[in-house]
Amino acid sequence: MEWITAENVIALGTALLGVLVSVAVVWIDRISPQRKRLGYRVQLNTPLHREEDRDSEVMTVREGQVVGMAPPANESTLVLLRIENDRDLDISSEDYGAAAHPHGLRITFGERNVEGVVATVPAGWVSVRDDLERTPRLGRDGSAVLVPKVALERGQYFKLLVQLSGRVADKDIKIEGTLQGGSIWRNRSTTPDEKAARFSPTARNVTVILTACVMVLASIIVREQTPPPIGCAEGSLTVTGSTAFAPVLRKVAEAYEKDCEGSTVVVDAHGSTSGIRELAAAGAKTPKGSPAVIALSDGRRPGGYPQLRESMVAVSLFTLVLNDGIPVDDLTLDQIRRLYRGDITNWNALVPSVDQPVLLVSRDANSGTREVFQRRVLGRNEPANSSRDCENLDDPEAEVIRCELDSTEQVLSTVARLPGAIGYTELRSGSGLKGLHRVAVDGRRAVLDEIGESSYPYREIEYAYTWGDPPADSLTSSFLTYLSRGSGQDVIRTHGHLPCATPKGLRICGDG
Repeated sequence: MEWITAENVIALGTALLGVLVSVAVVWIDRISPQRKRLGYRVQLNTPLHREEDRDSEVMTVREGQVVGMAPPANESTLVLLRIENDRDLDISSEDYGAAAHPHGLRITFGERNVEGVVATVPAGWVSVRDDLERTPRLGRDGSAVLVPKVALERGQYFKLLVQLSGRVADKDIKIEGTLQGGSIWRNRSTTPDEKAARFSPTARNVTVILTACVMVLASIIVREQTPPPIGCAEGSLTVTGSTAFAPVLRKVAEAYEKDCEGSTVVVDAHGSTSGIRELAAAGAKTPKGSPAVIALSDGRRPGGYPQLRESMVAVSLFTLVLNDGIPVDDLTLDQIRRLYRGDITNWNALVPSVDQPVLLVSRDANSGTREVFQRRVLGRNEPANSSRDCENLDDPEAEVIRCELDSTEQVLSTVARLPGAIGYTELRSGSGLKGLHRVAVDGRRAVLDEIGESSYPYREIEYAYTWGDPPADSLTSSFLTYLSRGSGQDVIRTHGHLPCATPKGLRICGDG
């Protein structure tokens, strides 16, 4: 090109160096590494003095309801703690490290005993409140407050009002616990502008002005139209297939559309097998090239579609879920298989004190989650459908009531509603819901960080399929790269899946 001269190369190099310097300044001065972080701080630490009249009782108000705490002793102290997610990444209940007890956090106050504790949550954050109320609940143990494993999205928080037996210094208030992929630290209420500057305002302003001047110089020398962002493509794309992976796909689609203007990505999931058929039908109608359709499948596609090309995206964990009315949180593989063969028709065969018929709530034949369950857990197909409403037996010869539903959401709501119901779901979808609980298999639970080391069987690789090889500059190719190797990996990890492109993911996905 005509503009490639020694002078222009020097100008461009100078501009690039200036930009990198400015970015480095802002990064060092303003931005911390993006890791999960749980922050806490003391917002109130005041001694209480006992009075003779009832007006001396300490009260707290939560959503209009007045809750009383114990009257203070002579040396009582009232402490208000704020516990919050102060980073951009969501914190799930699975992120809390393993501990000797089932609580996520243990808060100590030196040698002072805890006389009472009250949690307050802003109205509307129902999931945070439910986590605090779910067993094991918020409680106290001598000189400590025990806090459940509370999932917190970006910016969410809750407060603890604690009454102690005596005075305590702020420095003696400590939180014990671990956060996988992050840290727990004592923060403070501050804005970025309140942080101590590492560069003087004059030096920072000079750097910005010089960089702006160099960029203007470079734009004058190189009179070329700015190309679109690397890897982006315009147009419309349909992503179909797995309903279990659909929440991830929707988030990735939102991120891609934000990063790449002029693109529209529609997620329309109806099950893995249904998605493969939809892709094949679209490909058959496209005489040349590859249609703008990607199908996600829980496990490899069925046979008979030689035109499809596959890419491994992530390792997904699935879990059995059981109605809370059945006090069982661990089943052996043999017990699961007997339940789905119809050998066990009443839960009293496993829990003598519970007289409740077994209800099998399953997905339809298009479901990849069901296919994985049959292949990895049952070792055979599920029995025939015997009920349309999941409550009444339509087939008088069937041994057990079994119904089929169209989506993961329907399975979860039905299991939570019907006593004796058992079903299955993708791991993240089975958390934070009332009326049901996860079930371990042979003592093993679905834990993302234990993939590869644990013998937990209910897992599978998520595959992305295209019709042939899409053009390198197409939206199909661009989005697939974004999902499997680009920024979509952060979304995949946040939703409880292991990206295949990570070092650990490469080994597990390579083993199949």
